[in-house]
Order: sequence, then C-alpha cells, then structure tokens
Amino acid sequence: MDLDGIDAIGRTAFEVALLRAAEDRRPDRLAADPCAQLFLEAAGITEQKRDFAELMGPQVAVRTRFLDEALLSGGARQVVLLASGMDGRPWRLDWAAGTEVFEIDQAPVLRFKDAAVASLTASCVRHPVVADLREDWATSLQQGGFRPDRPTSWLIEGLLYALDEAAADRLLRTVTWLSAAGSTLAFDHVETSAALRAAIGPDLARLWRSGPIDPVRWLTRHGWEPDVRDLADVAAEYGRQVHPAYDPAAGGTARAWLGRAVLPATNDER
Repeated sequence: MDLDGIDAIGRTAFEVALLRAAEDRRPDRLAADPCAQLFLEAAGITEQKRDFAELMGPQVAVRTRFLDEALLSGGARQVVLLASGMDGRPWRLDWAAGTEVFEIDQAPVLRFKDAAVASLTASCVRHPVVADLREDWATSLQQGGFRPDRPTSWLIEGLLYALDEAAADRLLRTVTWLSAAGSTLAFDHVETSAALRAAIGPDLARLWRSGPIDPVRWLTRHGWEPDVRDLADVAAEYGRQVHPAYDPAAGGTARAWLGRAVLPATNDER
C-alpha cells in the first residue's frame, strides 16, 4: 500500500503500531488492538529494532491502557484524536451510542488508514479531518462537523515530544478555545535526556523537542484542572515495569508523564 506523502513524524506511528501489535499478542495484554496488525500488513512492515522495543514497549502498553480509560470515562460524546496516526480507537474501543470521533491528521495518513481498515466497521460515528496541526486545523475541524459548544474529550498522544514549548502552548490554546465547560483532555509526554536519545537512535532523536517542561503548569496556565502522574507509578498499578531510562529516581533519565485534565465552567480563552 502507498506510503508516499507520510512524513517522518507520521512514520513513527508504524513503530508504535509494532509495539501495540506485540502487546495485543500477550496473554496478559493491557490493551487489545487488532487494528495495529492490519496497519503493519498494509504497510509491509514486519521488524523493529530490539533496543527500541525494549525502551518503548512497556511505555506504549501502559499509556495505551491509561488513555483508553481516560477517553471512555470522560463522558463526552464528542472525541478528538489529534494527529491520530495509526490509532485504532474508532474501531477497537466500545464507544457509547452516539459518540462522534474526529481523527485529525494529514491526508496521506488518513488515506492509508481508510484503505487498511476497509473491512472493519467503526463502533462510533467517525469523522476523518484532513489538517496539519502546524496550520489552521481548528477551521478544518469545525467544517468537518465538530461543535465547540459541546463538551469534548481530547487526546494528545505521542505528539508533545515533537513540539517545542511554544508550539505546545499554541496547540493547547486552540484546544482550550474550542472546548466547552466540562471538556476533558488526556495526554502523555516524555522529556528528552541523553540516555533516551541514545536508546531511540539518531533518526527519532532528531524529532525530539522539549514540549511542555512542566505539564501541570502548562495545563493550569490555560485554565485546565490537571491530574498528572509519573509513568512509572501508573505502570506499577498495571503490574508492569518501565525501562530504566524512565526511572525518575536515577540520574540522567527522562521523566515521563500520563495525565488527564478537566476544563471547569470558566474558560477565559473563548
């Protein structure tokens, strides 16, 4: 299947799909994802670097489970997946009746996904939205049927690491402007470190930015009420152990977070 037009950041989604497919095969899996294998087969991808799998495998499994739970418990019937990549949630999660899921990504990514899962039926009303988050994606989202007057559950997964702090601010400012009171946000973030850059390899390391240096402050500054936790603590609750590169007790490692946030009644950015 044609991968032309999918840029470097877009192609990292296939690395994550390899990890999710491996997790799906485990008898003690934290999240079922049959879509991941369909994406890989369509792309003709079969192998992954062992070091990358050891580093990112537990992190992806834990974050997938955490973010699944956050989205399903958010209560909103309007969901937005920002830079959705090879996210199979429209098909693999058991959405409440009437839930609308908007997937935002570039045209080549969405075109590939549509073809790869053509045999599946989404368990929600799915709206693919062609947009680049570096441009005016809010207009494209609203033209695709999104209603800013309705509470929304937002997902920012595998994205913040590729933004600098200013870009992360711009993204959250737009999300806040589009959000009605009671909207929720779920996200993951990993800060950069020498140990992490060495483990992920030079190609991915070139994409890594700082993102929001302090996720709690980042969310609070834009009016959200955050609940942010260390990845290692969430992993322990799920019976998993993260790679030592994420161990906050060791020197020179990268902190990693999983978080949820709620937008209260007062939204000053609208």
